[in-house]
Amino acid sequence: MIAKTISPVEGKPPEGVRPDGSGGYRVLVVDDSMFIAKQLGQILTSEGFEVVDTAGDGALGLEKYKALYPNIDLVTMDITMPVMDGVSALEKIMEFDKNAKVIMVSALGKEDVVKKCLLLGAKSYIVKPLDRTKVLERVTSILKR
Repeated sequence: MIAKTISPVEGKPPEGVRPDGSGGYRVLVVDDSMFIAKQLGQILTSEGFEVVDTAGDGALGLEKYKALYPNIDLVTMDITMPVMDGVSALEKIMEFDKNAKVIMVSALGKEDVVKKCLLLGAKSYIVKPLDRTKVLERVTSILKR
């Protein structure tokens, strides 16, 4: 998908394009729900982000992160997934790259797990159901730190 030069929101530059104009920030979406992965992808690409890949479980997400490294800017990571859950995948990504930027995606009522993830190195979290504005606020605030 070609990054737009102007966001549909308020005529400002898209949030997902790097300040130097070298393209969109590169994001890996890890979620076992095809619906959530697609929804996240649509929200991000509409603002110029580049969704470089998706994974349906934590083990595959870890494998893809390692394959994309260092050309990856951010990971969105679901917490509850088959094969390897998001908490374990987060731990392994942080062991591999202590500077990884991972945002956890959680259903309501998982506050204790989210706190654990933040202690393990996650930079933020997004609560389902997804809210476009909140997703973009969290993602851009992490990337611009």
